[in-house]
Formats: sequence, C-alpha cells, structure tokens
Amino acid sequence: MVEVVVGTDGVPRCVWAAVEPETTYHDTEWGFPLSGDTALFERVCLEGFQSGLSWRTILTKRENFRKAFSGFDIPTVARFSDADVTRLLGDAGIVRHRGKIEASINNARRAEELIDSEGSLEAFFWRYAPAPDHEPGSMTTSPESVALSKDLKKRGWRFVGPTTMFALMQAAGMVNDHSFDCAIREKVAAAIAAHPRP
Repeated sequence: MVEVVVGTDGVPRCVWAAVEPETTYHDTEWGFPLSGDTALFERVCLEGFQSGLSWRTILTKRENFRKAFSGFDIPTVARFSDADVTRLLGDAGIVRHRGKIEASINNARRAEELIDSEGSLEAFFWRYAPAPDHEPGSMTTSPESVALSKDLKKRGWRFVGPTTMFALMQAAGMVNDHSFDCAIREKVAAAIAAHPRP
C-alpha cells in the first residue's frame, strides 16, 4: 500500500508529495479528471518528457514547455517543422531531448488522426480507464495501461510505453492512486465519480 507523510500543515499526503512543488500539484491536480483534448495531449507529452527523469524536473519547467509548444495546441504542434525542432533543442527552459521533442510533434499528428477517427482524445483515452474499484498500490503498469500503450503504438504514437501510460492514468484521473490514508483521496474519488465518461 502507498504510504503517507504528514506535512507541516498536519495534512497526510502520499509520500512523494512532501515538499513543493509536488505538494500543490498533488493537492490540486494529481488524480483529478482531465477534460479536453488539449489537456490530455499536454499530459501525454509531459509524461513522455518525464521518462527517465523526476517529475519535479517537469513541474518546474512546465510553463516553459507550454510556451515552447504553443500551449500544446494540437494543430499548431502538428505543423511544427525541422526549424521548430532546432528551436526547441536550443531552448534551455525545457528538456532538450531530440527523440522526445520529435515524438511530441509526431504525436500531435497522430492525435489529429485519432480525433478524426474517434471523435476526441478524451473519448479514446477514457475507454481504457480501469474499474472504479481500483486499489492504490506500488505498481507502475496495469493491464489497461499495457493495452492503451499497445493501441497507441499501433497507431504510430511514440514515448507511450505502459509505464508512461499508467502515469498518465494516475495524473489524469482515470485511476485514483492516492493512498487510502491520503487526505486528498476522497476529493479525487468524488471528482472521478462526478466526471462524465465521454
């Protein structure tokens, strides 16, 4: 079971959220359902950039990422050129990894195709949400994240492995992985229950 840590404010939280900026992210974003294709696309990209790095690195650079990637507007990023890749590789405010940059641009193009075929990213991704009775634990993948990863890879997406997709599910409210003793768990559970499945 996931452990908790009691903050200086007396609030028990998931153990990884002991300090800022993770505390605010944990309390206000992590596990709350995401809506809209732009929000989901941003999170897919950021989870891909996080691969092999700490989430703190991504959190501290998130506003820079948003600026560099035009707010993660899918049609705009899909039109990025080689010149944009060069620009991004020179941007010290983001993670300058050619493979991840090129994957984000590729994934924007694949996202457009997916929206055309499925109606929205939201409808597609939420199709893989686990059952609501999921129990928090120490796993880094799930059968659902494996299936989602496999489907996306078949469609040409990159940096969408099962671990990355499970992190997406945790972050985007498709699964409530807050510890049972975490003060935020019930808030997240209520938000997920109220979230209309697309």
